Amino acid sequence: MSVSEKHSVVERDQLLAEDRRILRKVDRRLLPVFTLLYLLSFLDRFALCLIRCILTDSVPKDLGLSATGYNTALAVYFVGYVAFEVPANIILKRWNPQVWLPSLTLAWGIVSICQGLVRNQAALLGIRFLLGATEAGLFPGVIYVFSVYYLRRERSWRVAVFFGGSALAGAFGGILAYLIGLMDGVGGKRGWQWIFILEGILTAAISLAAYFIVPTWSHQAKFLSEDDKARLLDRLQADSDAGTDQAFKWTSVQDAFSDHLVWAYAFLFHGFSFVLYSLSFFLPTIIAGLGFKTWQAQLMTVPPNALASLSIWATVWLSSKRNARAPFIIAAAILAIIGYILLITCKTSGLQYFGVHLAAVGVYTGNSLLLSWPGENVSGQTKRAVAVAFQIAVGDIGAIAGCLIYRPALSSHLYRTPNLIAIGYLLFAILMTMYLWFVMNLENKRRDRLLSEGGTKVEETEEDRFRRGDRSIHYRYQT
Repeated sequence: MSVSEKHSVVERDQLLAEDRRILRKVDRRLLPVFTLLYLLSFLDRFALCLIRCILTDSVPKDLGLSATGYNTALAVYFVGYVAFEVPANIILKRWNPQVWLPSLTLAWGIVSICQGLVRNQAALLGIRFLLGATEAGLFPGVIYVFSVYYLRRERSWRVAVFFGGSALAGAFGGILAYLIGLMDGVGGKRGWQWIFILEGILTAAISLAAYFIVPTWSHQAKFLSEDDKARLLDRLQADSDAGTDQAFKWTSVQDAFSDHLVWAYAFLFHGFSFVLYSLSFFLPTIIAGLGFKTWQAQLMTVPPNALASLSIWATVWLSSKRNARAPFIIAAAILAIIGYILLITCKTSGLQYFGVHLAAVGVYTGNSLLLSWPGENVSGQTKRAVAVAFQIAVGDIGAIAGCLIYRPALSSHLYRTPNLIAIGYLLFAILMTMYLWFVMNLENKRRDRLLSEGGTKVEETEEDRFRRGDRSIHYRYQT
């Protein structure tokens, strides 16, 4: 190796070390606070399900709930969530995450407190709608913020860490709710009221601190020095549009809605969202149906959720190393299907409980991979902001279906019929994954062929590349 080559290698290694140092600084600022906010979000939406399992009779008596009142209350949450998903991300793009995301957290914390003050079913349904509306902007907002701080290949691991907050909420939310429920009668309030009130107060308190921690856009990041910021933006600009400051355009919103891949991402999450929320919300009830007492059922939700968290982080790390998404999503769906089959067909509680573990691992892992996919592949900042929100909005229509299908009338044999429907949704998700995999690979090969055959005819300026976004001939999809 010549002296000049050695100098080149040393310089490259120094640049890589510098990038890693900046990346660690970004991770420390973004990941802890966003993961905590999502954990709180999942706790607040999940509280009603835990109350249903822990305090089976008190809420229906206190509020006069109908036989399907719980299911309706769960579903109404997602009506608000779906309705405000895309508008929330449009507001985020036109405003500032440092103010918008903590404000949403404060709003849903207050709404969560109000859940503990309702006195009838109508009030509960109304407040659940508001909870969904105020929580709607957090998840797509964070995914979009990630997309302006990290390279495309770096985003899936960060989304996995962030999404792991939902599994952790499922693991420890039941224990927390059980302990708070022991306050029944304190201050003249029922145990279920204290669960809503105290968890809401916790969320509101943390939201106030979040105003000082949640970062703004990458080109304005105050936690980075000017040199670090310049280096971050340079590496982002070399990778995608993330290093630029693009103005909001309504034409980009139209581009998102007219892109068949954006719809495919949305339908993919629709398939997985059904199983994500039906399993999360009804897992304590299913485990209790295996013959365990209420408090035992809460404790026994911890292992499958904890295992799901570990699987999320391990699988997404491997997926990032191999730079592949589709095969891992398909494998996760197949694993979940095996889990549901064991739950449906086995007669012993041990094997059924093992099936619950497989289902949880497959469902959570698949969701963690697919939710980062449009953030990696959709280019054009406004288009990406809309695409990410649209994926979750359409996807969560599946959550509405899950909440309504897992109803008391179909609860026999550990929800056998709803579990069969869940397998159907997972098969649909596999088909959507295969469609995305095939179409994006085909398009990548087409662009490679055009570049090899076109010569100077397909040259683009940097301005053209950013304007065309993912339709640029130099752009390659992550599959």
